Amino acid sequence: MASLPTNDICAASRLADHLSGRQASLTDLRRALHACPELGYKEVQTASTIAEQLRAIGVDEIHQGIAGTGIVGVLRGEEGDGPVVGLRAELDALAMEEANEFSWRSKRPGVMHACGHDGHMAALVGAMDYLAKHRQFSGKICAIFQPAEEGGAGAKAMIDEGLLERFALSSVYSIHNAPWVPFGEVVANAGPMMAAADRLEILVEGAGGHGGIPHKGTDAILAAAAVIQSVQSIVSRNIDPLDAAVISFGGISAGSMEQYNVLPGCVRIIGTVRTFRPEIQDLIEDLLHRTAANTASAFGAKASVKFTRRYPATVNAREKAQIVLGVAESLFGSQRTHTDLPPSTAGEDFAFMLQAVPGAYIWLGQGNGEQPESLHSPRYDFDDRLIVPAAALFVRLAEKELEARRA
Repeated sequence: MASLPTNDICAASRLADHLSGRQASLTDLRRALHACPELGYKEVQTASTIAEQLRAIGVDEIHQGIAGTGIVGVLRGEEGDGPVVGLRAELDALAMEEANEFSWRSKRPGVMHACGHDGHMAALVGAMDYLAKHRQFSGKICAIFQPAEEGGAGAKAMIDEGLLERFALSSVYSIHNAPWVPFGEVVANAGPMMAAADRLEILVEGAGGHGGIPHKGTDAILAAAAVIQSVQSIVSRNIDPLDAAVISFGGISAGSMEQYNVLPGCVRIIGTVRTFRPEIQDLIEDLLHRTAANTASAFGAKASVKFTRRYPATVNAREKAQIVLGVAESLFGSQRTHTDLPPSTAGEDFAFMLQAVPGAYIWLGQGNGEQPESLHSPRYDFDDRLIVPAAALFVRLAEKELEARRA
């Protein structure tokens, strides 16, 4: 398995010494968080643990209860006024049964940290611990521990409750582990990192009828099948092949499994649409309405579309991506930094923060040369060796933004 010794990552510095000395305690914290996962907006114990850690570190302010369970810890620099940089980690876990057998596996049935948020929290705690002891910077650092990233739009909820006004962020960064990226490598595209994630619902309505005499009714299932096929042509025949987009259906509901000879009166279809540019998002929404309605009409049925814009695309500010790359090169070497990897068609609610504040979303590689367990797998686990490099990256990004003096 790949190795990234702390001293190789951080070079000879007090940062390297400090983080290497905290590796064991941060690993213990990460595993304790993994063992007690909580779902979005219910992260009461998790938030309490993080608040305790921040108090022990000695941050200047701890603001709790933002969007329910969200926390912001504030550190003030010793060099006077300056910008305010935000560093974000996620509190929540997923509604999944863990299949791992190690001692720190989830103690809560049906809930697990299958996306690495436990590791992100530990890394941000480690970064704040160092920064609290080395405040040779101008401005403030806000550690943002956000609830409900997994489908609950916790970032938007924190913004709606005044996050940006209360803390006046001038930039914001988030790090996410990436099993598909080689171990220890850093990716920060100057542009899209993740897709917009929208919800699609189509209701196809017919007259129903008897399965033995279908010509006396309107077969909504047949019309729905045609709608599904027609919708799948939207991307392939209307979107420039150089513009990535995805339409996928995740569920269909119609009729009763007990009534084999009844044509149901309606069919409900749900799915998702993924895009990277607002123009493509607008075009697909328009085409969905027209395609569904016209196709269903050809079968004597009606179709209506409900298109819900959930998460926007996660798009890095070019200048902030460049800052990430410069910092990562100084920590890990130029051979471990990338700015041109294909973006992911998964979604991420950090996009809401990036819409409001210039910043960057960063992938930190966890691939080990073997077939990795994917995010959201029941056998996924965060690699504890990534805690130190993630913490170091958080620290150096904050110091770079705040023009810190370093030893």
